[in-house]
Amino acid sequence: MSNKTSSLNSVPSLWIITEGLKGTENQCLGVAEMLGLNPIIKKVMLRQPWKLLSPYLGFETDRTFLTDSKESIASPYPDILITGGRKAIAASRYIKKKSLGKTFTLHILDPRISPKHFDLVAIPEHDKTRGENVILTKATPNRISVRTLQEGRQKFPEFGQLDSPRIAVLIGGNSKAYQFDKETAQTLIARLKTLQQTHNASLMITMSRRTPKDIAHMIRTSLGGDKSYIWDEVSENPYFGFLAWADMIIATSDSTSMLSEACTTGKPTYMIPLKEISPARRIKNLQDNLIKHGGLRVFDGTLEAWHYTPLNDAQLVANELKKRLPDYF
Repeated sequence: MSNKTSSLNSVPSLWIITEGLKGTENQCLGVAEMLGLNPIIKKVMLRQPWKLLSPYLGFETDRTFLTDSKESIASPYPDILITGGRKAIAASRYIKKKSLGKTFTLHILDPRISPKHFDLVAIPEHDKTRGENVILTKATPNRISVRTLQEGRQKFPEFGQLDSPRIAVLIGGNSKAYQFDKETAQTLIARLKTLQQTHNASLMITMSRRTPKDIAHMIRTSLGGDKSYIWDEVSENPYFGFLAWADMIIATSDSTSMLSEACTTGKPTYMIPLKEISPARRIKNLQDNLIKHGGLRVFDGTLEAWHYTPLNDAQLVANELKKRLPDYF
């Protein structure tokens, strides 16, 4: 049954609300792009005690949110709301109430509360939440698609001039669960140098804000040269260009987003295991699922080409939303 608020066959309005984390925002954007809609993107900030107790406290009011005019979540409310992340749940419940139930709410990632608070919930299949309005994804929805990869090729044609095999190296860093230590970095650098020598491989390297500065320096000084392109973090982000032109992808184990995006390309993807410093059950379950799916292998310094069915989680979620809103789609 549709929750539509606009006239029949009109283009629905869409908001995306997250805590502002780029990885979470991209998951929501991936679904919006598969719907063919241009969303208004907002970042939510919470006052206490909601900031501390979200999503369990509830009872959201207009005093729950710290907003400016750009980030306002006042009416008119959208036809569709996509939220991601723990703090955005408060905004979803508030807008659902204030719109008198007319806004269709989709939450991405496990909300850790009953899915009945939303019209639709999309979570990776390794999480436990289940319900009639819960759709399971293999990994996390993302923005990788035929279109974004084509745009990546068009924007960065220079990567096509690099010698093949072209390897995209996606480097994350320290997190609650993982530590990127010097020993791991030294092993990675040595293995990548060997691939350059034995396979004439070209490297396209991007690093994260979470990459320790000393390790980033090691990578730049050890792997820089004619056979490498290392993003300077100043020029336009070449991430889509890397994925588009890569023959193979290597990514660190800390980022569910990078692993999911890499396996959505359909290209052989290797994982660099980082040092685990605290239990990372959810991330490890996702990694195991990608390995079982056939898209992911652990990087041991060797290269091998293989084929598997690319992930299509954003399309899967978009298709389910379209089923539930037939008047719009």
